[in-house]
Amino acid sequence: MITLKSPREIETMRRGGKITARVLGELMQAAKPGVTTMHLDEIAERRIRELGAIPTFKGYHGFTASICASVNEEVVHGIPGKRTLHDGDLLSIDIGATFEGFVTDSAVTVPVGEISEEARRLMTVTQECLMLGIAQMQVGGHVGDIGAAVAAHAEKHGYGVVRELVGHGVGTAMHEEPQVPNYGVAGTGMEFRPGLVLAIEPMITGGDHRVRTLKDGWTVVTADGKLAAHFEHTIAVTEDGPKILTLREIGEHPDVDRYRPAAETGAAA
Repeated sequence: MITLKSPREIETMRRGGKITARVLGELMQAAKPGVTTMHLDEIAERRIRELGAIPTFKGYHGFTASICASVNEEVVHGIPGKRTLHDGDLLSIDIGATFEGFVTDSAVTVPVGEISEEARRLMTVTQECLMLGIAQMQVGGHVGDIGAAVAAHAEKHGYGVVRELVGHGVGTAMHEEPQVPNYGVAGTGMEFRPGLVLAIEPMITGGDHRVRTLKDGWTVVTADGKLAAHFEHTIAVTEDGPKILTLREIGEHPDVDRYRPAAETGAAA
């Protein structure tokens, strides 16, 4: 069942989203060569709780950590542990926090030290895919618009779009309806109405789109061993356009209008 959030509930999610965004920003700063993924997880759990929220991921279907930390060919759901980050690694951090009963979910891919131009290009395009997806969340649009925009941009650059994993509605539960694939047909699927809150999360690969899950039952990796990137925000549909609830205060000022459909802006996306 799809639930629309009231303005008051969206405000609660905005407050929770500030916690999610703040902790994610701190993790981005802490992700340096020599640091273990477990250390990042410890920071995340401590800070989420200090700021008055609960780590959503911890205990979710048996997941043992407060963040997902996925390195290089790992797409999502990497379990933090003793793994040490090295110069040149590409690290995807996914985090969720529950505040006053509502979940906000966000992810980012960051460079560890100096990374290759190939890795940086993948990061850039994946973040652009996220912004293109968010820009489709206009009242009267459709869920299929998101996937169509994401896939067109990624594939234009020669990248793969993961199909087995999707974005989702979010609210009192981390995963709510509707599902939001990163591919699709524009003009299809649920129509956007004010109060709908989605977690959009392009997962883009440097090669083939196919993935597999490791023996730990969680970590999803590219089937061909190529790099992957993952960006995510929690966004509300409003009469005034999409409102990003997990926007980071430092180092992130996306211009959503730049990516809006050409029919609305008079210019190519």
